[in-house]
Amino acid sequence: MNAVQLSPPTGPVRATIPLASSKSESNRALIIDALTDFRCELQNLSTARDTQTMIRLLKSTDSTADVLDAGTTMRFLTAYFATTGQQKTMTGTPRMCERPIGILVDALRTLGADITYLNNEGYPPLQLNGFRAADTNRVSIRGDVSSQYISALLMIAPRLPQGLTLELTGAIGSRPYIEMTLEQMRYFGADVQADWEAKTITVASKPYTPKPYAIESDWSGASYWYSVLALAEDETAEIELLGLKAKSLQGDSAIVEIMRSLGVESLFNETGVRLTKGQTATTLAWDFTDCPDLAQTVAVCAAMKGVTLTLTGVESLKIKETDRIAALQAELQKIGAELVETEPNHRYEVRQLSAAPQSPATIDTYDDHRMAMAFSPVALRQEIIIEEPGVVAKSYPSFWDDMARVVTVSSLGQSEKQASI
Repeated sequence: MNAVQLSPPTGPVRATIPLASSKSESNRALIIDALTDFRCELQNLSTARDTQTMIRLLKSTDSTADVLDAGTTMRFLTAYFATTGQQKTMTGTPRMCERPIGILVDALRTLGADITYLNNEGYPPLQLNGFRAADTNRVSIRGDVSSQYISALLMIAPRLPQGLTLELTGAIGSRPYIEMTLEQMRYFGADVQADWEAKTITVASKPYTPKPYAIESDWSGASYWYSVLALAEDETAEIELLGLKAKSLQGDSAIVEIMRSLGVESLFNETGVRLTKGQTATTLAWDFTDCPDLAQTVAVCAAMKGVTLTLTGVESLKIKETDRIAALQAELQKIGAELVETEPNHRYEVRQLSAAPQSPATIDTYDDHRMAMAFSPVALRQEIIIEEPGVVAKSYPSFWDDMARVVTVSSLGQSEKQASI
């Protein structure tokens, strides 16, 4: 299908959502499992395309590993294949081959990996030619570009002959994702010491211990339902999200605190969390350094509620599946708002426009799953058309089926789409 049209609810907003499993936890667990020679029992693995791609490539004996558009899969598998001495060509979609990987490659080369670029220096595709452990186990890496580089290095460290001492330079972005990695490593028996003041993480050379592990539901996926509840005009609206924990390893659980300012209260119970309506603030400022994947969802929600939002810590959005800053700037205008850069490459504000929003607004998704899902809750207040809805398969394949529990979801072909605009 070319698009889906979403229309506002015709009755009370009540739903119980069996959320997708966390692909962040799943992908880390899969790498650790591979480093135990696949002797762990992993439960509730994500059905997201990124995770399914990881599973497929870990099982494959092909000389080429095509990660498609999965950034986490590219980075984690590059470190895994390189340091286990496997000869592989790492590649992906055209957009994936525009996403930088030089920082990770330099670190792996320092540790003894033989890696060459097949096209542009610093970018995939890569050729992995084997591994011979270097004399050093110390690596310095920037902390402010992508936590995935850091996690990739940490997870393979227990298998290195001398372990690893990782020195982080500059600011540390997405720290909760690094801490998630460390906690999962510890669960599987790794000897890890993190000194955040000194910005140093030390991992001993000690094999992982195979153990069963159950994956939590995905807090990134939960964020869209927080936005749905926030934008529901029914004051008795209530949504139950299954499989979430109050004490989560996932950094995107920050959505609980963020959305309190946007009118959502969270009550945890044995099965997950129940969302109900609360009071909405007039302004909100949030540093997304530790949870950049929430920025689109919160920006759209604030725009629809007329809340002036100040965003910082969103520098990494420019090198995601698309340039998410540019994408937000283009698409927010269609719902009557704008994203204004108030401090170059650091501070942005979501503001209301005087012009009336388009109805139905037609949202381009830029091959980015989070653009599709972040804008979908707009349908709680007005009709909206989402282009190329299949992009959600990357992280939340059942998203449209779940959305149909609260709004009307209609598939559109090209001719139907033109007629509705």
